[in-house]
Amino acid sequence: MQWKGKIFGSVVGFMMGGPVGAVLGSVIGHQLDSHQPETVNLDDTLDFEQKQQLQSAFFTATFSVMGHLAKADGVVSEAEIQLATRVMNEMQLAEPMRQQAIKLFQDGKSPHFLLETTLAQFRKDCSRHKQFLYMFLEIQLQIAFADGEINQQEETVLLFICEQLGIFKFEYQALKLQFQARQRFYQQQQQGSYRHQSRSQLSDAYAILGVKSSASDSEIKLAYKKMMNQHHPDKLVARGLPEEMLVLAKEKTQQISKAYEMIKYARKS
Repeated sequence: MQWKGKIFGSVVGFMMGGPVGAVLGSVIGHQLDSHQPETVNLDDTLDFEQKQQLQSAFFTATFSVMGHLAKADGVVSEAEIQLATRVMNEMQLAEPMRQQAIKLFQDGKSPHFLLETTLAQFRKDCSRHKQFLYMFLEIQLQIAFADGEINQQEETVLLFICEQLGIFKFEYQALKLQFQARQRFYQQQQQGSYRHQSRSQLSDAYAILGVKSSASDSEIKLAYKKMMNQHHPDKLVARGLPEEMLVLAKEKTQQISKAYEMIKYARKS
């Protein structure tokens, strides 16, 4: 992909000097792309520089804030390190970007890390794409739940993140409940198919779609289509999401589809 080198350069530049640094960094990254074929697919609403800036902002904020959140209680646990490593593995980062992600994570752990500044820049760059803010928050929830539960220090940081990104507390609570439902749903899915679901599994399936069990079939179908449209990987990438995040987006759409299939099967039984 021709833009990968530019993104790497942009991330370095972003860390050095915000938007201006990102543009300068992209010039360096261009050298990594000079021998790769042209495969850029741009969204009509974003020019190349805008998409490049959004991608570097998302990448930078994601890993640096993950590091900050992991250190919130004073100690970065082995589970948190493994979770961060798993995210990098799932993204299939090339070695230069993987090393940059590790550096960002380490920077986030520093007591001198400027969380508010980082979030302000991220919100500015992603203000037109609130779905990216939600996705960013869900990735942070992964690191917070790495040890099994969110402690008070982590909860404080998460609420501060929401405040800085303009995410209301009720939105945060809803996202957290959906995230927990998806986690339980995924674990139970490893033990059987939707044809042998438990009552708790079915409850989680409804929670994943964001509907009540009393909802009509048409309401459930509408909720399913809406969620699939919001989280469709190709659409997210077209809007500026780094393609390395595709795996994470695909995992979510797969869980949404499985939840919908389980509900349909249960209602026919």
